[in-house]
Amino acid sequence: MKKILTLVALMALGACSGQQTNEQTEPVNIDSLGKAKLTEVRPADAMPSYPSKGQSIERTFAHQPPLIPHKADYPITLKKNGCMSCHSSDKAKRMKATPIFSKHLKADNSLDDHFYNCNQCHVPQADNKTELVGNEFSR
Repeated sequence: MKKILTLVALMALGACSGQQTNEQTEPVNIDSLGKAKLTEVRPADAMPSYPSKGQSIERTFAHQPPLIPHKADYPITLKKNGCMSCHSSDKAKRMKATPIFSKHLKADNSLDDHFYNCNQCHVPQADNKTELVGNEFSR
């Protein structure tokens, strides 16, 4: 009985081997939210480039939160803030990172809950080759 079950399992595994063909497929018409047909296939946007270490963009107005000179894809969950692995006051010097602003900390040197979500105010600085959001502002 054990041999039969093993044989059946191997046959099922062989039938579902996941082999793919190299055929080119036609673009699929997809309905957008505005009910327009999306059929255009375009190349991906150029990757953004981040500044060299030690360089930063000058702030453009008073009390502007500093921009982040690297990707900001670190996990921020209720149990762990990924930014603090480099920017906490005890690790920043060793990691050659900017320490967190002292007003963001509680008396026990832990991160204040009001400032837990760093990405709410701080955004990555990057030189994007294409416009991310259209802008038609004029004075």
